[in-house]
Amino acid sequence: MTRLSGLNIHPVKSLRGFSVNSAEVDAMGAVGDRRFLVVDPAGGFLTQRTVTRMAKVGAFIDDTSLTLQIEGSPDMVVRRSPDPGARLLSVSVWKSERLMAEDCGDAAAEWLSLALEVECRLVRAGPAFNRPVLKPLALPDEVTHFADAGPFLVTSEASLDELNERIRRNGGSPVTMDRFRTNLVITGCPAFAEDTWTRIRIGEVVFRALGPSARCIVTTTDQMTGARGVEPLRTLATFRRDALEHSHVNFGQNLVNESKSGVIRVGDAVEVLD
Repeated sequence: MTRLSGLNIHPVKSLRGFSVNSAEVDAMGAVGDRRFLVVDPAGGFLTQRTVTRMAKVGAFIDDTSLTLQIEGSPDMVVRRSPDPGARLLSVSVWKSERLMAEDCGDAAAEWLSLALEVECRLVRAGPAFNRPVLKPLALPDEVTHFADAGPFLVTSEASLDELNERIRRNGGSPVTMDRFRTNLVITGCPAFAEDTWTRIRIGEVVFRALGPSARCIVTTTDQMTGARGVEPLRTLATFRRDALEHSHVNFGQNLVNESKSGVIRVGDAVEVLD
């Protein structure tokens, strides 16, 4: 049976995520996923592409709070819910510009700046935040959070197994799934079957494909230590180049949730609709 074998939430874009057994879905994606963003003083988004120390900061959520953790420092706790009194900042994520996000305050900014060794601030998606999905296959009213491309990313265990086998033959060490910062991990399908799915149902939620995920240098970063190597990009480049964008190497597929509410759970069957 093809089913959901893993479900991951990344509360803060490019900080470390964590696994959950179930997740609610709203209009922007998985509730709690990438609703916070680290920005530079000009409001530009920061990621592990340039700040590898972001991999060393854990981000966890409960019903009321976001907790940030790094070895050697006390935890930083930030409210999850919108703050009517928060200062609004204009921030950007790739081509999405002038996004209005809530500043999470000086204490969080100081903590993160020390942890990451770069001046930065933490912002939150609140009522003023609205970010349309800019992928060509998205509908005009579909929105997302602070992710690169769309609300969800799906990968499969078989795809990772095939990649790691090729990495071994290439003289490298296998990589773990967290390198790809995926939300949905699927088992019981052939390698790269996720490339072919147009619409799928997982539990109560229907998803539609937005296109392949072109991978970047973040995949070469150890998600516990921040150490950077050459895999899996070196091996992906040998067999996963995009036919239309030859500079891109793909792993996984971006999805948008057609269902704007519902729950998905580890163990749910995956039904291919189209």
